[in-house]
Amino acid sequence: MPSLSPHKPRGCDMLPPEIRDLIVQALIQDGCTLAPLAAVSRRWQVQVERHTFARIRLTPSRLADFRSIIQRNRALVDYIWFCLELDDYDCTKCAPGHMPSPDLGESMKSITVTDTVKGPITASFEELFSVLSTWDPVGDLVLDISIYSPSDSEHWFKYLTFLPDYHRQTTPTKVSDDAEHGWVSGYQEDPTPCPAFLKDFHEVMLEGPFASYQAECAWWDRLPSVPAVTSVLLRQQNRRRWKPHVLPHMFARFPRLEEVHYEPWREWNSIQKSTDNSFLVLFESIRRFNIPLKKLVVFENFNQQYPTMMQDLLHTDSFRQPNPAVGRMVALASFPLEHLAASFLVDARDIFTTETTREWPNLTSVVLTSKVLRPDEDPIAIRAMLRAAAGAAMRMPRLETMEIWHGRKGLAAVFRYRVVRSARRATITWRATWGLTMGASLIRAWKAVVQRRYDDTWSLGVVQERLDPATITSHGDAILSLKLSGRVIRLVSLQQIRMEQKALEGVKTV
Repeated sequence: MPSLSPHKPRGCDMLPPEIRDLIVQALIQDGCTLAPLAAVSRRWQVQVERHTFARIRLTPSRLADFRSIIQRNRALVDYIWFCLELDDYDCTKCAPGHMPSPDLGESMKSITVTDTVKGPITASFEELFSVLSTWDPVGDLVLDISIYSPSDSEHWFKYLTFLPDYHRQTTPTKVSDDAEHGWVSGYQEDPTPCPAFLKDFHEVMLEGPFASYQAECAWWDRLPSVPAVTSVLLRQQNRRRWKPHVLPHMFARFPRLEEVHYEPWREWNSIQKSTDNSFLVLFESIRRFNIPLKKLVVFENFNQQYPTMMQDLLHTDSFRQPNPAVGRMVALASFPLEHLAASFLVDARDIFTTETTREWPNLTSVVLTSKVLRPDEDPIAIRAMLRAAAGAAMRMPRLETMEIWHGRKGLAAVFRYRVVRSARRATITWRATWGLTMGASLIRAWKAVVQRRYDDTWSLGVVQERLDPATITSHGDAILSLKLSGRVIRLVSLQQIRMEQKALEGVKTV
């Protein structure tokens, strides 16, 4: 006679739910294959699918099947890393014109960033936007776009890594000896030739397939609208450059776009003037297109070794000279924002001195750089800029944090204003590799900000903190030592900057 006793749990079902959850989390942390777990337990299947589909790496070759594969689990997707992999290349094309090549014309052609044997760039975007346009605009969706060749890290730039946007600690990759490309015992002994820079930092789709800038913009304008996307990442690991004046046409395809993280690389020669004009178009278009941004983070990355490698050929400036017109345009584009971070591309002075009486009604945090923050600068000029910052803060009724900073090898400085509501006080902090006397007029200016926003029970604290310049080997170290807010640059980008600096320790800096 069959037993009438209740079914007894077997296998993993005998474990308490919290133990089963811990097992899955441990396997996830170790990077183990999770697919077998889904067949063991329905509970594990749900957890595995939630983890597997939350963050997706997508390449053009997978686009054809992506629509059907993702259909059932669309609601689980929070992040798409769209990887446009360019063609592989060998040593005849890693630095066109520098190393011997059987066909110099073909070698120079290898610099261009257009269509590849892995698929046309334009067709890849068309298919991606076609798929995503059918997704319901529910929740948040991050689109992280990378464009690179797997060969980029095999020649002169061995420290390059191509990673998704995530919060784990990034460890340096092992670099073997390669004397032909200047690498000895994991460090670069010989400078990278200029043609290698021209290849890896070339502009995307500069030589085609479009006959003009207008034609490229019109192509973006014809792509389907994608309401599901709420954030776009263009990180510094993309050495190849997106045209700034084209980006608004990309952004306009995302009617729910709330957040942009854009990390371009600085130019090194006269092209900078043309690029600054493109930045003017970018920030003016953000206003004109009515893109509903809440957070804009722009970090113009650089490397202090690179200019020394190219100064003889390109007459490169040692340091970035921000264009005041770009700073003023960023100020005008920032009025609707809740968070603004703009590093190195603009100078805080140009934003704070913009001739306007308008308020930033939503702005709660702002992080800007200023080249005035140097130990060889007149302290009077530094204090004048910081008073102008207080004047701007008077027109930011919701401001919680303002950071004005600067950093490079041997130099780090930040002036920080922060509201501490629980203590009913605000603080202004000078944290730097050298001291600055704030002065009575500067302190009064920031006291006025506090008095305007809060009642008489609030106070203003003044803090001075000193850093050791010997510990600052790059702007990446400066960001960490200054304890800047996490929204000035993506964490993985900061880790990559510091890894690159370590690999280039033997190379001369400007």
